[in-house]
Amino acid sequence: MNPYIEILRPVNAVMAVITVILMALIAGRFDVDVLIACIIVFTATGAGNVINDYFDHEIDRINRPSRPIPSGRITRRAAGTYSALLFVLASALGFYLGPLPGLVVASSSLLMVYYARSLKKRCLVGNITISFLTGMSFVFGGIVVGELSASIYLGIYAFLMTMAREIVKDMEDVEGDQVEGATTLPITHGMRVSGILAAAFMLSASLTSPSLYIIGIFSILYIPVLAVAVLFFLRAAFMILKVQDRETASRVSGLIKAGMAVTFLAFAAGSGTVTGMAAMVI
Repeated sequence: MNPYIEILRPVNAVMAVITVILMALIAGRFDVDVLIACIIVFTATGAGNVINDYFDHEIDRINRPSRPIPSGRITRRAAGTYSALLFVLASALGFYLGPLPGLVVASSSLLMVYYARSLKKRCLVGNITISFLTGMSFVFGGIVVGELSASIYLGIYAFLMTMAREIVKDMEDVEGDQVEGATTLPITHGMRVSGILAAAFMLSASLTSPSLYIIGIFSILYIPVLAVAVLFFLRAAFMILKVQDRETASRVSGLIKAGMAVTFLAFAAGSGTVTGMAAMVI
């Protein structure tokens, strides 16, 4: 894969784009603004991944040496310029959609830079920041399609699921983070406490997620697909409660990611349209 595409982490960026598409499905609205919003979210998410790799180049030499910067396929300077251009493009397109979408994109872009530079290494603060930004993808989509209330509910669940995965990823990366002097939760409070908290976020999201059907955001079709996602989260939660080592954390992180993908399918099913969505998630 071309390193300038790889460093965007396109799969993660597409997952972020799906949040906008889900809001469009709920609103029943598909127009040029929705297309532009998808481009914005992909671009901004990709820029955030690039700037994250820019600041994490030393940690990645230990944790992920095959990534474009530590492997030498992209220079750190080129990555910094690349991310800046992507952030500017995303913000400009945001303001094209209107003042509020523009402010959301610009402020989120600045927060992504601050996160990568300073917040990521702080205990829970970095986890909360990235989870908040994930939830804001739904809110941004809700603003564009005029479904703000529903987008806030979905954003809350995205926050809970992302918090679980972020904590587990910190458990997976504890070796490199220790070398860099980071103060992530596994380093400051131990792997056991981190596993319990990650499981708590997974369980809280799983047990309360049917409420989105109860309050009328989704139809009954949401429930059977959601049940599959809940099985992923429950398995992940019990695994991380039982064993808290790096290998288990890596497996649990994959399970959470799969569960989130199935959850997005449940959102699509509950909104009444699954066509094309499954292919995008898979």
